[in-house]
Amino acid sequence: MRVRLGYVAISMKLGKTVTSSSTVTFANYNKLSTDEQKLEKLKKVALSNLKDLETILKYNAENNIHFYRITSALVPLVTHPEVGYWGHREIFKKDFEHIGRLIRKYNMRVDTHPDEFNVLNSINPRVVINTKVNLICQAEWFEDLNYQEGKMVLHVGGATGGKEEGIKRFINNFNQYPEEITSRLIIENDDKTYTAKEVLNLCKILNIPMVLDVHHHNCNNNGESIQDMLQEIFNTWNREELPPKIHFSTPRDHEKDRKHSDYINATDFIEFIEKTKKIDRDFDVMLECKKKDEALYRLVEDIKNIKPQYKWIDQSSFEI
Repeated sequence: MRVRLGYVAISMKLGKTVTSSSTVTFANYNKLSTDEQKLEKLKKVALSNLKDLETILKYNAENNIHFYRITSALVPLVTHPEVGYWGHREIFKKDFEHIGRLIRKYNMRVDTHPDEFNVLNSINPRVVINTKVNLICQAEWFEDLNYQEGKMVLHVGGATGGKEEGIKRFINNFNQYPEEITSRLIIENDDKTYTAKEVLNLCKILNIPMVLDVHHHNCNNNGESIQDMLQEIFNTWNREELPPKIHFSTPRDHEKDRKHSDYINATDFIEFIEKTKKIDRDFDVMLECKKKDEALYRLVEDIKNIKPQYKWIDQSSFEI
Protein backbone atom coordinates (compact mmCIF):
# COMPACT_ATOMS: atom_id res chain seq x y z
CA MET A 1 0.00 0.00 0.00
CA ARG A 2 1.49 3.30 -1.13
CA VAL A 3 0.56 6.66 0.38
CA ARG A 4 1.50 10.02 -1.15
CA LEU A 5 1.26 13.34 0.70
CA GLY A 6 0.35 16.68 -0.84
CA TYR A 7 -0.29 20.29 0.15
CA VAL A 8 -2.42 23.25 -0.83
CA ALA A 9 -1.58 26.21 -3.09
CA ILE A 10 1.27 28.04 -1.30
CA SER A 11 4.78 26.84 -0.53
CA MET A 12 6.02 28.23 2.78
CA LYS A 13 9.58 27.29 1.81
CA LEU A 14 9.47 29.43 -1.32
CA GLY A 15 8.13 32.40 0.63
CA LYS A 16 5.27 34.84 0.23
CA THR A 17 6.71 36.44 -2.90
CA VAL A 18 5.98 33.25 -4.86
CA THR A 19 2.22 32.94 -5.16
CA SER A 20 -0.15 31.87 -7.90
CA SER A 21 -3.03 33.51 -5.99
CA SER A 22 -2.43 37.19 -6.73
CA THR A 23 -5.66 38.94 -7.60
CA VAL A 24 -7.24 42.19 -8.71
CA THR A 25 -10.17 43.58 -6.77
CA PHE A 26 -13.06 44.74 -8.90
CA ALA A 27 -12.91 48.13 -7.16
CA ASN A 28 -9.30 48.68 -8.24
CA TYR A 29 -9.99 47.25 -11.67
CA ASN A 30 -12.88 49.70 -12.09
CA LYS A 31 -10.67 52.67 -11.19
CA LEU A 32 -8.59 52.16 -14.32
CA SER A 33 -9.49 54.63 -17.02
CA THR A 34 -9.50 52.63 -20.23
CA ASP A 35 -10.33 49.13 -21.41
CA GLU A 36 -6.70 48.76 -22.49
CA GLN A 37 -5.45 49.54 -18.99
CA LYS A 38 -7.93 47.12 -17.46
CA LEU A 39 -6.89 44.31 -19.79
CA GLU A 40 -3.20 44.98 -19.20
CA LYS A 41 -3.74 44.78 -15.45
CA LEU A 42 -5.52 41.44 -15.74
CA LYS A 43 -2.85 40.09 -18.08
CA LYS A 44 -0.03 41.19 -15.76
CA VAL A 45 -1.52 39.49 -12.70
CA ALA A 46 -2.50 36.31 -14.57
CA LEU A 47 0.98 36.01 -16.11
CA SER A 48 2.56 36.45 -12.67
CA ASN A 49 0.31 33.70 -11.27
CA LEU A 50 1.16 31.31 -14.08
CA LYS A 51 4.88 31.95 -13.76
CA ASP A 52 4.74 31.36 -10.01
CA LEU A 53 2.66 28.22 -10.53
CA GLU A 54 5.46 26.97 -12.78
CA THR A 55 7.98 27.78 -10.04
CA ILE A 56 5.93 25.92 -7.42
CA LEU A 57 5.49 22.86 -9.62
CA LYS A 58 9.24 22.70 -10.31
CA TYR A 59 9.91 23.06 -6.59
CA ASN A 60 7.48 20.20 -5.91
CA ALA A 61 9.23 18.04 -8.47
CA GLU A 62 12.67 18.81 -6.99
CA ASN A 63 11.37 17.75 -3.58
CA ASN A 64 9.46 14.70 -4.83
CA ILE A 65 6.06 16.11 -3.88
CA HIS A 66 3.63 14.51 -6.33
CA PHE A 67 0.28 15.89 -5.16
CA TYR A 68 -0.71 19.56 -5.21
CA ARG A 69 -3.85 21.71 -5.15
CA ILE A 70 -3.95 24.60 -7.60
CA THR A 71 -5.44 27.82 -6.26
CA SER A 72 -8.89 28.90 -7.41
CA ALA A 73 -7.54 32.45 -7.85
CA LEU A 74 -5.28 31.59 -10.78
CA VAL A 75 -7.02 33.85 -13.34
CA PRO A 76 -8.27 37.17 -11.91
CA LEU A 77 -11.88 38.35 -12.26
CA VAL A 78 -12.70 35.91 -15.04
CA THR A 79 -15.91 34.86 -13.29
CA HIS A 80 -16.90 38.32 -12.06
CA PRO A 81 -20.29 39.19 -13.61
CA GLU A 82 -19.14 42.68 -14.62
CA VAL A 83 -15.86 41.48 -16.11
CA GLY A 84 -16.33 37.94 -17.37
CA TYR A 85 -14.19 36.20 -19.93
CA TRP A 86 -11.40 38.52 -21.05
CA GLY A 87 -9.51 36.25 -23.43
CA HIS A 88 -7.06 34.52 -21.11
CA ARG A 89 -7.39 31.16 -22.86
CA GLU A 90 -6.07 32.61 -26.11
CA ILE A 91 -3.57 35.00 -24.50
CA PHE A 92 -1.99 32.36 -22.27
CA LYS A 93 -2.54 29.28 -24.42
CA LYS A 94 1.18 28.46 -24.63
CA ASP A 95 1.68 29.12 -20.91
CA PHE A 96 -1.05 26.65 -19.95
CA GLU A 97 0.33 24.09 -22.40
CA HIS A 98 3.83 24.50 -20.93
CA ILE A 99 2.57 24.02 -17.36
CA GLY A 100 0.56 21.01 -18.47
CA ARG A 101 3.71 19.46 -19.95
CA LEU A 102 5.47 19.96 -16.60
CA ILE A 103 2.64 18.23 -14.74
CA ARG A 104 2.80 15.25 -17.08
CA LYS A 105 6.61 15.19 -17.15
CA TYR A 106 6.79 14.97 -13.36
CA ASN A 107 3.81 12.60 -13.17
CA MET A 108 2.17 14.97 -10.73
CA ARG A 109 -1.40 14.88 -9.47
CA VAL A 110 -3.12 18.28 -9.32
CA ASP A 111 -6.67 19.28 -8.54
CA THR A 112 -8.71 22.30 -7.42
CA HIS A 113 -11.20 23.05 -4.67
CA PRO A 114 -13.66 25.78 -5.75
CA ASP A 115 -14.48 28.03 -2.80
CA GLU A 116 -17.51 27.97 -0.51
CA PHE A 117 -19.48 30.40 -2.69
CA ASN A 118 -19.98 27.59 -5.19
CA VAL A 119 -23.21 25.92 -4.04
CA LEU A 120 -24.61 23.54 -6.60
CA ASN A 121 -27.75 22.80 -4.57
CA SER A 122 -28.64 26.39 -3.65
CA ILE A 123 -32.31 27.39 -3.65
CA ASN A 124 -31.21 30.59 -5.40
CA PRO A 125 -31.10 29.99 -9.18
CA ARG A 126 -28.55 32.79 -9.60
CA VAL A 127 -26.11 31.01 -7.26
CA VAL A 128 -26.56 27.76 -9.21
CA ILE A 129 -25.82 29.61 -12.47
CA ASN A 130 -22.78 31.37 -10.99
CA THR A 131 -21.52 28.04 -9.67
CA LYS A 132 -21.82 26.59 -13.15
CA VAL A 133 -19.80 29.49 -14.57
CA ASN A 134 -17.08 29.08 -11.95
CA LEU A 135 -16.85 25.33 -12.42
CA ILE A 136 -16.69 25.61 -16.20
CA CYS A 137 -13.81 28.04 -15.82
CA GLN A 138 -11.79 25.62 -13.71
CA ALA A 139 -12.69 22.69 -15.95
CA GLU A 140 -11.29 24.73 -18.84
CA TRP A 141 -7.99 25.10 -16.97
CA PHE A 142 -7.59 21.34 -17.01
CA GLU A 143 -8.54 21.26 -20.67
CA ASP A 144 -5.97 23.96 -21.49
CA LEU A 145 -3.36 22.09 -19.45
CA ASN A 146 -4.25 18.97 -21.42
CA TYR A 147 -4.59 17.23 -18.07
CA GLN A 148 -7.40 14.71 -18.35
CA GLU A 149 -7.19 13.52 -14.73
CA GLY A 150 -7.94 16.94 -13.22
CA LYS A 151 -10.73 16.99 -10.64
CA MET A 152 -12.63 19.68 -8.72
CA VAL A 153 -13.57 19.05 -5.08
CA LEU A 154 -17.00 20.31 -4.05
CA HIS A 155 -19.19 20.11 -0.95
CA VAL A 156 -22.84 19.14 -1.28
CA GLY A 157 -23.89 22.59 -0.10
CA GLY A 158 -26.85 23.89 1.87
CA ALA A 159 -29.72 22.09 3.52
CA THR A 160 -32.62 24.52 3.17
CA GLY A 161 -35.80 22.49 3.56
CA GLY A 162 -33.84 19.62 5.09
CA LYS A 163 -30.93 17.50 3.95
CA GLU A 164 -33.07 15.16 1.87
CA GLU A 165 -34.32 18.11 -0.16
CA GLY A 166 -30.78 19.46 -0.41
CA ILE A 167 -29.56 16.17 -1.84
CA LYS A 168 -32.47 16.04 -4.29
CA ARG A 169 -31.58 19.55 -5.52
CA PHE A 170 -27.94 18.52 -5.86
CA ILE A 171 -28.84 15.49 -7.98
CA ASN A 172 -31.25 17.48 -10.12
CA ASN A 173 -28.81 20.34 -10.76
CA PHE A 174 -25.87 17.97 -11.24
CA ASN A 175 -27.79 16.17 -13.98
CA GLN A 176 -28.44 19.49 -15.73
CA TYR A 177 -24.80 20.54 -15.74
CA PRO A 178 -22.64 19.75 -18.80
CA GLU A 179 -20.34 16.74 -18.82
CA GLU A 180 -17.27 18.99 -18.87
CA ILE A 181 -18.19 19.79 -15.25
CA THR A 182 -19.77 16.57 -14.00
CA SER A 183 -16.92 14.39 -15.28
CA ARG A 184 -14.50 16.35 -13.10
CA LEU A 185 -16.51 16.75 -9.89
CA ILE A 186 -15.63 14.81 -6.75
CA ILE A 187 -17.67 15.33 -3.59
CA GLU A 188 -16.40 15.83 -0.04
CA ASN A 189 -18.17 15.44 3.29
CA ASP A 190 -18.31 18.66 5.30
CA ASP A 191 -17.88 19.59 8.94
CA LYS A 192 -21.38 20.92 9.64
CA THR A 193 -24.07 19.43 7.43
CA TYR A 194 -23.54 16.43 5.15
CA THR A 195 -21.83 13.46 6.79
CA ALA A 196 -19.43 11.04 5.14
CA LYS A 197 -22.18 8.41 5.00
CA GLU A 198 -24.61 10.79 3.29
CA VAL A 199 -21.99 11.89 0.78
CA LEU A 200 -21.04 8.27 0.10
CA ASN A 201 -24.66 7.44 -0.71
CA LEU A 202 -24.87 10.47 -2.99
CA CYS A 203 -21.68 9.52 -4.83
CA LYS A 204 -23.03 6.02 -5.39
CA ILE A 205 -26.20 7.46 -6.92
CA LEU A 206 -24.24 9.79 -9.21
CA ASN A 207 -21.46 7.26 -9.84
CA ILE A 208 -18.71 9.77 -9.02
CA PRO A 209 -15.75 9.62 -6.62
CA MET A 210 -15.95 10.66 -2.99
CA VAL A 211 -13.27 12.55 -1.09
CA LEU A 212 -13.18 11.55 2.56
CA ASP A 213 -12.25 14.43 4.84
CA VAL A 214 -11.21 12.74 8.07
CA HIS A 215 -11.37 15.86 10.24
CA HIS A 216 -14.80 16.77 8.88
CA HIS A 217 -16.01 13.28 9.73
CA ASN A 218 -14.75 13.67 13.28
CA CYS A 219 -16.67 16.96 13.59
CA ASN A 220 -19.84 15.79 11.86
CA ASN A 221 -21.13 12.22 11.99
CA ASN A 222 -24.01 10.13 13.26
CA GLY A 223 -21.83 7.61 15.02
CA GLU A 224 -20.54 5.90 11.88
CA SER A 225 -17.05 4.44 11.92
CA ILE A 226 -14.59 5.54 9.26
CA GLN A 227 -13.16 2.06 9.11
CA ASP A 228 -16.57 0.60 8.27
CA MET A 229 -16.95 2.99 5.32
CA LEU A 230 -13.42 3.13 3.92
CA GLN A 231 -13.75 0.24 1.49
CA GLU A 232 -16.92 1.65 -0.04
CA ILE A 233 -15.48 5.16 -0.20
CA PHE A 234 -12.35 3.96 -1.96
CA ASN A 235 -14.46 1.85 -4.32
CA THR A 236 -16.09 5.02 -5.68
CA TRP A 237 -12.71 5.57 -7.40
CA ASN A 238 -12.70 2.23 -9.19
CA ARG A 239 -13.37 3.76 -12.60
CA GLU A 240 -10.68 6.42 -12.23
CA GLU A 241 -7.09 6.42 -13.49
CA LEU A 242 -5.80 7.94 -10.25
CA PRO A 243 -6.03 6.35 -6.80
CA PRO A 244 -8.51 7.58 -4.16
CA LYS A 245 -7.68 10.82 -2.39
CA ILE A 246 -8.56 11.98 1.10
CA HIS A 247 -8.18 15.18 3.10
CA PHE A 248 -6.48 15.19 6.47
CA SER A 249 -6.10 18.03 8.96
CA THR A 250 -5.71 18.57 12.68
CA PRO A 251 -8.17 20.72 14.66
CA ARG A 252 -6.63 23.93 15.97
CA ASP A 253 -7.79 24.03 19.59
CA HIS A 254 -9.96 21.04 20.46
CA GLU A 255 -11.24 17.82 18.93
CA LYS A 256 -14.38 19.33 17.40
CA ASP A 257 -12.75 22.62 16.36
CA ARG A 258 -13.48 23.05 12.67
CA LYS A 259 -10.48 25.37 12.17
CA HIS A 260 -7.27 23.82 10.91
CA SER A 261 -4.06 23.74 12.92
CA ASP A 262 -0.69 24.85 11.58
CA TYR A 263 0.64 21.30 11.53
CA ILE A 264 -0.58 17.70 11.48
CA ASN A 265 -0.78 15.60 14.62
CA ALA A 266 1.34 12.63 13.55
CA THR A 267 -0.13 10.24 16.10
CA ASP A 268 -3.65 10.84 14.79
CA PHE A 269 -2.43 10.54 11.22
CA ILE A 270 -0.72 7.23 11.85
CA GLU A 271 -3.80 5.95 13.66
CA PHE A 272 -5.80 6.62 10.50
CA ILE A 273 -3.16 5.06 8.24
CA GLU A 274 -3.22 1.90 10.35
CA LYS A 275 -6.99 1.66 9.81
CA THR A 276 -6.44 1.59 6.04
CA LYS A 277 -4.04 -1.37 6.12
CA LYS A 278 -6.84 -3.92 5.87
CA ILE A 279 -7.95 -2.39 2.59
CA ASP A 280 -4.38 -2.43 1.24
CA ARG A 281 -4.99 0.12 -1.51
CA ASP A 282 -2.85 3.02 -2.70
CA PHE A 283 -4.25 6.48 -1.94
CA ASP A 284 -3.19 10.13 -1.80
CA VAL A 285 -3.56 12.50 1.14
CA MET A 286 -4.08 16.23 0.81
CA LEU A 287 -2.83 17.87 4.01
CA GLU A 288 -4.95 20.88 4.86
CA CYS A 289 -2.95 22.94 7.35
CA LYS A 290 -1.70 26.48 7.73
CA LYS A 291 1.98 25.66 7.28
CA LYS A 292 1.47 23.93 3.92
CA ASP A 293 4.65 22.17 2.72
CA GLU A 294 6.44 22.87 6.01
CA ALA A 295 3.76 20.82 7.73
CA LEU A 296 4.27 18.04 5.19
CA TYR A 297 8.00 17.88 5.91
CA ARG A 298 7.42 17.89 9.68
CA LEU A 299 4.84 15.13 9.39
CA VAL A 300 7.29 13.00 7.41
CA GLU A 301 9.93 13.34 10.12
CA ASP A 302 7.39 12.59 12.84
CA ILE A 303 6.21 9.46 11.05
CA LYS A 304 9.79 8.26 10.60
CA ASN A 305 10.36 8.61 14.34
CA ILE A 306 7.11 6.94 15.39
CA LYS A 307 6.93 4.26 12.68
CA PRO A 308 10.45 3.45 11.51
CA GLN A 309 9.12 0.29 9.86
CA TYR A 310 7.31 2.30 7.18
CA LYS A 311 9.31 2.21 3.96
CA TRP A 312 9.93 5.64 2.43
CA ILE A 313 10.05 5.83 -1.35
CA ASP A 314 10.99 9.52 -1.46
CA GLN A 315 10.40 12.74 0.51
CA SER A 316 6.61 12.51 0.42
CA SER A 317 5.67 8.90 -0.36
CA PHE A 318 5.82 5.75 1.74
CA GLU A 319 4.74 2.12 1.70
CA ILE A 320 3.40 -0.09 4.46
